[in-house]
Amino acid sequence: MAHAKAVDAPSSPGPAGAGTGGNPWLVLLAVSLGVIMVMLDGTVVGIANPVIQTDLKASLSDLQWVTSGYLLALAVFLITAGKLGDLFGHKRVFLIGVGGFAVSSVGIGFSAELADVVPGVTPIGALIGLRVLQGLFGALLQPAALALLRSAFPGPKLNQAMGAWGAIIGLSSAAGPIVGGLLVGGGNWESVFFINAPVGVIALVMGIILIKENRAKSLARIDWLGVVLLSGAMFSLVWMIIKAPDWGWGDSTTLTFLAVFVVLIGLFIFWQSRASQPLVPLSLFANPSISIGTFLMMMVAFAMFGAMFFLGFFFQGVHGLEPLDAGLRMLPMSAGMIVASPLAGMMLSRFGPKITMAGGLLITAFAMFLMSRLGIDASFIESGIPFVLLAFGLSPVFVGATEIIVGNAPVELSGVAGGVQQSAMQVGGALGTAILGAVMASEISSNMPGYLGPIAQQIPPEQMTALEKAAAFGAAPPGLPEPVVSAVHNSFMDGMHLAFVVSTCIAVLTAALTMFVRAGRKTEGAPVHMG
Repeated sequence: MAHAKAVDAPSSPGPAGAGTGGNPWLVLLAVSLGVIMVMLDGTVVGIANPVIQTDLKASLSDLQWVTSGYLLALAVFLITAGKLGDLFGHKRVFLIGVGGFAVSSVGIGFSAELADVVPGVTPIGALIGLRVLQGLFGALLQPAALALLRSAFPGPKLNQAMGAWGAIIGLSSAAGPIVGGLLVGGGNWESVFFINAPVGVIALVMGIILIKENRAKSLARIDWLGVVLLSGAMFSLVWMIIKAPDWGWGDSTTLTFLAVFVVLIGLFIFWQSRASQPLVPLSLFANPSISIGTFLMMMVAFAMFGAMFFLGFFFQGVHGLEPLDAGLRMLPMSAGMIVASPLAGMMLSRFGPKITMAGGLLITAFAMFLMSRLGIDASFIESGIPFVLLAFGLSPVFVGATEIIVGNAPVELSGVAGGVQQSAMQVGGALGTAILGAVMASEISSNMPGYLGPIAQQIPPEQMTALEKAAAFGAAPPGLPEPVVSAVHNSFMDGMHLAFVVSTCIAVLTAALTMFVRAGRKTEGAPVHMG
């Protein structure tokens, strides 16, 4: 086993803000603008998906990759990006991420035009490819932002900063459907991505002026073999889950991709234990709180992103709302996030992470259960109540898990810890979208014939397959008789309800894990040895 050298601690940040700017709250504002773009894009696409599907003739698996490709790129590159920030400067990496994210967003808006000039590329293929690129740049700025906050808010002020951070991030995530509804209302889904250009310019200017550079004293090389192994493992897993409903879960292709994932993730763990400068120092996970916090973040993101993926189709396809009206249906969650996230920061300071996060997860479970009971004609109040509960349930978990992971990590690994936290969130979201999408597709296939009744015997297999694919979007093809439309909508509702039931169970089971976490350090960590 190779012997690792001690990692030097970074330059002392000194008083709050000394490391990253004169006023720590202005630093918070500057980095938040960049991250708002990333979080908006994680949720705004849910409202745009029905329009994208119609305009670009996309399949369900295409739309899953519009979301999962973005989340997967974030997940795979976040830890590497955190390492880059630790080594070469968090401000520098943050600004590159902001600029690249804005430029790739504009490129997505011109996907159709790019497909016209690039041979063999379809518009939806160009969109997915640029979403992956967008995710890579998004990965650069997120862990850098957390590391800058860790430096700007040392000691007991970190909880306050994380509460404010959680409010901003939660609000931007929850506001995504509303912003999407406003922008997509005229059928112009491209505007959802064009909006990132002015936000990116403002974030760049503020970042250059307000943030001062900070990085580790000693530079090291990037563990590129670790990057390749982790990237390959995550791609194999998510690709397998998305394609398995088409291939068959017992098909040799599905099992091959599963085997590739197991082998690559095993090689990754083995290599991290041997590398002199590993991508993810395994010693980081010797702290049980960091390990549990990472798993908590992954499971909550699995439940939230996986289940919320279907709401845009429910409101627009089944419920028949316009994009703006669908976005307004999620307004209660946006309003709840504004109050819930700062409150979560205060509760964490007073009661600690165990009680606060356990309570949040149980509230989340109850909200998911209520969503599993929504009817086709659910009123604003019927959908609004679980959205408010979801805001107050998720906020303590996201804020608490972030504080546990970043706060318990040695300061010289703050960038890597930020990458681990964000990677867990994106991996959970990608897996949730893929797995619950597969669960929903299976439920639709099982229940569609029952809703059709005797009519099912008169429908050719290829038309039945087309109906099942349409049901995954919650929208029946035009011109069908009312009994068939009703069967499509009801089978979609069964699939969505099952997805929320699974999310409910995950939230309840995960709540027990919060009993094993502890709050983050209030002092800077000592140098650690890796390897």
